[in-house]
Formats: sequence, C-alpha cells, structure tokens
Amino acid sequence: MKVAVAGTGYVGLSIATLLSQKNEVVALDIIPEKVEMINRRISPIKDKEIEEYLQNKNLNLRATLGYKDAFNNAEYVVISTPTNYDDINNHFDTSSVEDIIQKVKSMNINTTMVVKSTIPVGFINEMKQKYNIDNIMFSPEFLREGRALYDNLYPSRIIVGEKSKRAETFANLLKECSLKEDVIIKYMDSTEAEAVKLFANTYLALRVAYFNELDTYAELNRLNTKDIIEGVSLDPRIGNHYNNPSFGYGGYCLPKDTKQLLANYSKVPQNLIEAIVKSNDTRKDHIANMVMKYNPKVVGVYRLTMKINSDNFRSSAIQGIIERIKKQNVEVIIYEPTLKQEIFNDCKVEKDLQQFKNISNVILANRMDDNLKEVANKVYTRDLFSRD
Repeated sequence: MKVAVAGTGYVGLSIATLLSQKNEVVALDIIPEKVEMINRRISPIKDKEIEEYLQNKNLNLRATLGYKDAFNNAEYVVISTPTNYDDINNHFDTSSVEDIIQKVKSMNINTTMVVKSTIPVGFINEMKQKYNIDNIMFSPEFLREGRALYDNLYPSRIIVGEKSKRAETFANLLKECSLKEDVIIKYMDSTEAEAVKLFANTYLALRVAYFNELDTYAELNRLNTKDIIEGVSLDPRIGNHYNNPSFGYGGYCLPKDTKQLLANYSKVPQNLIEAIVKSNDTRKDHIANMVMKYNPKVVGVYRLTMKINSDNFRSSAIQGIIERIKKQNVEVIIYEPTLKQEIFNDCKVEKDLQQFKNISNVILANRMDDNLKEVANKVYTRDLFSRD
C-alpha cells in the first residue's frame, strides 16, 4: 500500500518511518534540506529510534517537495503539519492542515486523509462542511519528544476517529508495524477523538503543574520536596512517575493544547482548565523570583531544551524565565550546543562551556547534568530525581 505523509516533524517522520517497514511511504515537506536528509537516511530531528531505523532498516521511504508526487495513488494521506496556537484569535492556526486538504481535493483522487496534527474539537466536521468532503478523519498521536518512533512501535493505544472499514484498515496498518503484541485499538467519532487528544495533554500539564506547585510550597517553607513527593507518590492511585519538578511545562504540545482546550470551554463552566494554563506563568514567576534573590550580575542558562536527549526547545519554560530575568536588567547568557547563532532573544550564546561556567554567577538548569557537577554551588535547579 502507498501512504503519503505530509509534514516531517516528530509526528510525521515517526509515522513515515514506522509505516515504511511494510508499505511504500512518500513523505512531503516544504524544506529542501529536510527532504535531502531523509533521502540520505539522516534524521533531521533528534530521536534515537528514528536515527537507528533510517540507518539500519530496509525502509521503503522517500521524501519529496512535490505534493502531487506524494499524494498520487496513495490510499491514505497522513496530515502531520504544524498547528501552532494563535494567542490573538484563541485558536489553533490550522492553515497548514487546510492547505493539504485543498491540495488533495484539487487532485480529485480516491484517497482518505488522516489528520494527526493537533486540532480544535469539531475541526473535522467543520472541514467536511467547508470543503464538501467526507474522505477525512482524525487519529491522535501520543508521543514524547525524542522517543516518537519508540512510542509508535510500542503504542499506549491506537485511536481512530471513525467507525468504518477504512478506519479499521488504517488502525491495522499502525498495529502491524508496531512491536507491541497487545495493542488496544479504540474507534470513535472524530470529534470525540479530538477531545481525547486535548484532554490527555491537559491532564499531563495538570500533573506537571501540581508537582511544581507542591515544590514551590516546600521550597518557600524550607521543606524537603523529595520526601513529600515520594510519600505522596507511594499511593498507587497517584504513582511514582511524571512527578519530577521542573521550571514549567513546555514543548510542542502541552502549552498550546491546554490553551486550545480552554478556548473550547468558552461556553462551558470551568475553573480547573484555566488554572492549569495560568499555573505555568505562576511557576515561571516563582523561579525568576528565586533566582533574583541571589542578586546575580550574570545568569547563565544551561540548555534551552526541556528534556534530556532532545534538541527541541519550542515553547520551553526557560524562555519565559529568561524574559522575566532580563526585565530586572540582569545579563543572561545561554549555553545551548544546538544553536548556531551568536545571539538568541538578545542574549549572548556562549559556545565555550568552561567560559560559560566561569562567567555565570547563577546557572539555571531545568535538568541537572554531569557537565555542571564541578560548579554545583552555582546551579539553581528543581530537578530532584535526575529524570524527565
């Protein structure tokens, strides 16, 4: 079977790699460098399993800049283009998804579009009416940065937003290419599937915010946060996972998905969803205030990335903390090996790690690193368990 995948970020490239084990997959992107890298079997994103599979597996995968080349004769067109949140309109910017829908419709081909980009609740039904189409459904992704292919190889569940034969065929495509024996597949309407995605990510944001606010309370009252969290987490209903304090939630999904869910609540009573969104700003305020208590002249930021073994720092919480510190007229320097430029957000990017450590009065590290052990007395972190 031929499958086209539009967009080669974490979601698109992991799906393309997964399905190309047993199917012909053509990946579409608008960036020539990414297309060239994929065709040379080099991953344009940092992901251990994607890198290994591209290098070592016999994949029927190629990338292209031409949408007609990608979509022609494809039984499924998987749409995984970016949908950033528009704070002005309180809505995901779904223009890239609609662009693919329009291209597929213009070709008048017999294919089924499967949207895997995160979208507002009700989007698929809206597209069906707007473009007078029925060949489209939603299937949410539940992936971690840096482990996207792993999470597709061992999926927690497969959800397809349609109860039909073509939905079953697509679900089985994913299942057959996975390595997990007992994969749970659930079919529902696309609107419910859209809600699953937003509610799942908002719950994860809630959990991050909860343990961060526990940590704030303990820090200001000079209590042992680690002891409290370990005691709380021994309750099996809570569990000892996803409980390591941080500077806030960030990344591709949680900030924008929580805001979109809140926007979907515009005519529905709520308190909790809004609190989850606001809590992230409150946490950044607290971290910045704690740093300023040291009266630093130079604050060093060790890595913009949120997680270990990731090269993504989109919407990372540390960037909001940098803005707050700069407003106090304190110099901020950044050590981030993935950055090629000399300046980032009006902050100097220091390429020399030793120089970075020498210059900084206080070093902000969302996650502790062996590189900082010799200057541990300078490091401000809330990392208690040395894991994400």
